[in-house]
Amino acid sequence: MPVLSDPSLQLYTVRDALAADFDGTMKRIADIGYRRVEPFNFVDTADALVRTLGETGLTAPSTHVGLLGMEDQRPAFEAAVRLGIGIVVDPHVEPAKWSMVDDVAATAEKLNAAARLAADFGLRVGYHNHHFELENRIGGRPALEYLADNLDPAVVLEVDTYWALAGGAEPVELLRRLGSRIVAIHIKDGDGSLDPKAQVAVGSGTLPIPSIVDAVEHLEIGVVELDDFDGDVFDAVRDSYAFLTGNGNAR
Repeated sequence: MPVLSDPSLQLYTVRDALAADFDGTMKRIADIGYRRVEPFNFVDTADALVRTLGETGLTAPSTHVGLLGMEDQRPAFEAAVRLGIGIVVDPHVEPAKWSMVDDVAATAEKLNAAARLAADFGLRVGYHNHHFELENRIGGRPALEYLADNLDPAVVLEVDTYWALAGGAEPVELLRRLGSRIVAIHIKDGDGSLDPKAQVAVGSGTLPIPSIVDAVEHLEIGVVELDDFDGDVFDAVRDSYAFLTGNGNAR
């Protein structure tokens, strides 16, 4: 049985290849077997994404963009609709905003407001963590959990399980505590350190990947990502797909 039958790939993983050859890189991802991708910088690359998604048959159910830093979020939501994206995820709120109750509550309200606007476009809004949302604690609990307590039901979470571990959380327990709030996860592997170059192909590091996937009650999207890699990143992209699905057909 596959660990995950239809993984997505965060395109940040292959950002250098995309910069050199966008169309060829998207085709290479599809040739490995991926059917879904998670774009970043998708507003600026919307034309290229429309073209290559159509040519390769790839889809983009989710995306990353810094929603909370935008004065006007409508162009991002319009681009998401154009690309067939359903979940727009803010991937980063600065570390300084995670140590005080008022700051985390303010972030929650900004996400809630973004979700209300996104609903007008038929979209959902989510948040993706790094390590500092788990390192910082409020009332004895990780700040990410305090954030979840203050989010409207319309806001979802995309938990980066590797960075959760790096921040001191046990990923499986965290996923179970957050429960149905989670609809997507970032699946990455390595030694659990803060060094991005310590990340490796999914299935070849220390994280309990099958248990992590099983711990999510209503998983819609499992996204492979490497922030960095010491070697040819396409080897890790291919090996991650093969581990999760039991199929590797890169060419």
